[in-house]
Amino acid sequence: MPQLITTVDGVEIHRTYLTRVRTTLGRRPDNHIVLTDLAVSGEHCAFELSGLSDVVVIDSGSTNGTYINGAMVKIHLLQEGDVLSIGKFRIQYRSANELTDESQTVAMPLFDGHSQAATGAMHASLKLLTGSSAGLEIPVSKAVSTFGQPGIALIAIAHRRHGYYVSCMEAAQVPKLNGIAISDEPVLLADRDVIELAGSALEFLLKP
Repeated sequence: MPQLITTVDGVEIHRTYLTRVRTTLGRRPDNHIVLTDLAVSGEHCAFELSGLSDVVVIDSGSTNGTYINGAMVKIHLLQEGDVLSIGKFRIQYRSANELTDESQTVAMPLFDGHSQAATGAMHASLKLLTGSSAGLEIPVSKAVSTFGQPGIALIAIAHRRHGYYVSCMEAAQVPKLNGIAISDEPVLLADRDVIELAGSALEFLLKP
């Protein structure tokens, strides 16, 4: 199935499979894809699925516009490899026909429909400490979220009953937690832990 890969400064922060007839993207929490940045409108754009693999992106009257491969669009039939630019975010489109078995094997279990409801009143996020997007906070809102750059370093953060746990999925460049290498064994995260990932530094935050 087609998917969208969202990155900030080359670090993957979301991977979304387009299974709905209409998937919305915006800053408001009621969107299917939530990007928390002032450059993103409340509902910025929508992705409409036609048949098994055709996807059309439609700008929802956003303030700053939706750009595909550098050109502003109102409506556009997405092609393999198209890149959407919205503020600091880059969103690559991968068509169903071009996805490899390997990419499906890695990513499918993360969004297989068994996500549990969040427990407790604490909300987690990752704050970028380096790069042009330093200060940007990325919500950790799924039962399992992946971050990083495929082929270089990729981690998973899982929300369990007793907290958030980080583990390594790919490690051409070994990711670190407070200076210590992250392995495939899950480790409980604490507020203000620092993760080094694919050349970037991120601070794990817990807020009520």
